[in-house]
Amino acid sequence: MRKGDILEGTIESYDFPNKGSLYIGDRKVTIKGTLPGQKVRFMVTKRKSGMAEGRLLEVLEKSPLEDSEPSCPYFGMCGGCTYQNLSVENQLKLKEDMVKKLLAPAVNDSLKKNPDWRGETIDNMWEGIISSPEIKGYRNKMEFTFGDEYKDGPLALGLHKKGGFYDILNVTKCEIITPDWGKILEYTLEYFKEKAVPFYHKMRHIGVLRNLVIRQSKATGEFLINLVASTQWEDFMSTKAGAENGNIAEAVVAKDVMSDENYPGKSIVEEYAAGLVELTAKEGFSGSIGGILYTENDSLGDVVQSDRTILLYGNDYIVEEVMGLKFKISPFSFFQTNTKGCQVLYSKAREYIMSTASPDKIVFDLYSGTGTIAQMMAPASKKVIGIEIVEEAVEAAKENAKLNGLDNCEFIAGDVLKAIDLVEDKPDLIILDPPRDGINPKALDKILAFGVEEMVYISCKPSSLARDLRIITDRGYRVKSLCAIDQFPGTVHCESLCLLEKVSLDTEPL
Repeated sequence: MRKGDILEGTIESYDFPNKGSLYIGDRKVTIKGTLPGQKVRFMVTKRKSGMAEGRLLEVLEKSPLEDSEPSCPYFGMCGGCTYQNLSVENQLKLKEDMVKKLLAPAVNDSLKKNPDWRGETIDNMWEGIISSPEIKGYRNKMEFTFGDEYKDGPLALGLHKKGGFYDILNVTKCEIITPDWGKILEYTLEYFKEKAVPFYHKMRHIGVLRNLVIRQSKATGEFLINLVASTQWEDFMSTKAGAENGNIAEAVVAKDVMSDENYPGKSIVEEYAAGLVELTAKEGFSGSIGGILYTENDSLGDVVQSDRTILLYGNDYIVEEVMGLKFKISPFSFFQTNTKGCQVLYSKAREYIMSTASPDKIVFDLYSGTGTIAQMMAPASKKVIGIEIVEEAVEAAKENAKLNGLDNCEFIAGDVLKAIDLVEDKPDLIILDPPRDGINPKALDKILAFGVEEMVYISCKPSSLARDLRIITDRGYRVKSLCAIDQFPGTVHCESLCLLEKVSLDTEPL
């Protein structure tokens, strides 16, 4: 086997995230985007000692798991919902098997360390996978990108094409959003096409339009729409003025009228916002506009961030409701992207937490976002302290606590690694809901030093949880219960939830 060889074989096993593998002789070959049971043709792209990687060229025979016809018109072109050709039952089975396989080594090894081990495995505490209440139209937030459909092609607004970094796929009929979203995307694209506003080129760092971030409250139906662009409007406006008037003097005047009060692109942006409001008033649009914002972003990286955000219409937040609590969602604050799935996740988390919570306990909610879990715990705790690095999310959490009449919640803005040293209270229970990459090892060391009797870990990336579980269980904790929650139907992703209890490595039974 050499790099560049084109070979065929049947996928034998599957690993997170979305990687199938087979053996050619005694060499394991991993091929992204394949399923167990598929017969595939692939090209060898890497070859190392005892293993190799391949790029999928063609599926010659389907997997037995592929028992559904995709209904989305973008299936295969979009890199998002790769499981649409699987029934919901098969999606859940595949995800459950994948998560269990990933977590089993850490869990099983920790169980064997107990002197009273009697052959228990992950199966003794595994509670299965719970499906999302909604399979289609479940997203409450999406970040769309401006670009071109192909090099030097027409303006596009949507998602990256599968396997691509530059080409953008228009997705107005995407099935994980509702038809209202498609109308917003269509209007936005046609408006800026007509105005001939250029998109921001990631490599050349020139252009204007970058992203359109849409949120919608499932409770109220209100949209929060945020147009994200660079501040390079002057170059566009001056070029446009010169081209339309045929003289350089006019172009110079166009540049001169820009000022701080009259921010770059103001007339075009405000006209766009007015058009959005008109769009929602038309027959057939079921939602409403809660707020429209314009964000300036001159970052060289491909990231949605705010150098300055201007409110164009309405409010700079929408209100969502979960488990009887209300939450103000601001443009850059974290909130679970599947509201009804979030309710399932937090209900299960509360079940784990309430098994140990009591009115006299102090709870730490680390990586607390907008304070959803903290406020869910507040009625059953003496005090809840949330720590979150995003300041905007912390301010939103404080407002949400007031909105829900909770006076025993405290929220601190800062990195958990440093901010945890500033808290005078000592926790009785810790809830962890870190970003995808898991917990900084130094922060995890400080967290474990508290020696709380129980912890709950919520993870959106099971490989990160598997890594952290190794450290946590080495420090005297055992998994008491764990499960998976399918927050992202149609995709390879799901949430994992784990309840951990502190035991003695020498004497305590399981």
